[in-house]
Amino acid sequence: MQAQGWFNRVWYRHSPPPLWLMPLSFAYGAGAAARRSMYRRGWLQAVHLPCPVVIVGNLTVGGTGKTPLVGWLAARLAAAGRRPGIVARGYRSMAGGPRLVAASDDASVVGDEPLLLARRTGLPVAIGRARPAAARRLIDGGCDVIVSDDGLQHYALRRDCEILVVDGERRFGNGWLLPAGPLRESAARCRSVDALVVNGGAASAGEWPMRLEAHSAVALRGGAAVPLHEFQGLAVHAIAGIGNPQRFFRMLRDRGIEVTAHAHDDHARYTAADIRFADGKPVLMTEKDAVKCASWADERHWAVPVDAEFAEDAAQALVGIVMQRIAAAARQQGEGEVQSG
Repeated sequence: MQAQGWFNRVWYRHSPPPLWLMPLSFAYGAGAAARRSMYRRGWLQAVHLPCPVVIVGNLTVGGTGKTPLVGWLAARLAAAGRRPGIVARGYRSMAGGPRLVAASDDASVVGDEPLLLARRTGLPVAIGRARPAAARRLIDGGCDVIVSDDGLQHYALRRDCEILVVDGERRFGNGWLLPAGPLRESAARCRSVDALVVNGGAASAGEWPMRLEAHSAVALRGGAAVPLHEFQGLAVHAIAGIGNPQRFFRMLRDRGIEVTAHAHDDHARYTAADIRFADGKPVLMTEKDAVKCASWADERHWAVPVDAEFAEDAAQALVGIVMQRIAAAARQQGEGEVQSG
């Protein structure tokens, strides 16, 4: 956690970054802008899939809540009669080419977030460093819309709808591009997306407020679920290997739980020693961490799932935007087939 913790302090404090990082940020920004321009001008070709593609991504390094939103959106699309499939890169996965993710897979092979999505949604999930190839696996299996977990900057995959997720508390940090700041692209990119979702904090006009809610804890050994309030007043160890671990710890403390916090790097790889403590206290961890730790768990270990939640009018409006973009993409696809015929 040392490197990530140091960068987080630099990125999210109210002062300029170290001078030696600034030239690196300028170089990063120039390279990112040139690459995007090449796709926009057609010098690099984006893959156009035979079904609509919805991107759920972010501008900053680290977690903003996009994976819970992907699961929420895919479930809403399925309820509306679509056949969604979820595509992800599979960060730190050992898979080479594209492959489908099974609920029984190992997180070290397919990645923690794809495995979590496969288990939580029950929908088809595919991973691959080349997202277009992974998406084609889903299309071959009958999916009629692709939802991409991350990939806002993956311009090799043409998209029909973009949803940008922002951490409402940390926003864009010091506003600098990597590595002097947390940004992968300029904050001006917000103006070109179809919807901007704000996770926590205060949403401004034109933004869609989302919250992540935890209602229960699930035993890693046996799968029994209990209301989270049953841990109120107890002293626990809390483990979080996500982009913003403090959000998880604060959520538990707000529920009246006495937390000894153990923050790890995002997508951390654990050993048994990382989750076993001699004092016998309960151990609560994020669901993303739990998919990597189940084999070492005993009766003390619990996952705390979170769900993306919106006010119902906002939920309907956001799904409406996505459905409109999907319908427009389908019409355009149909017109192209008629012209080619």
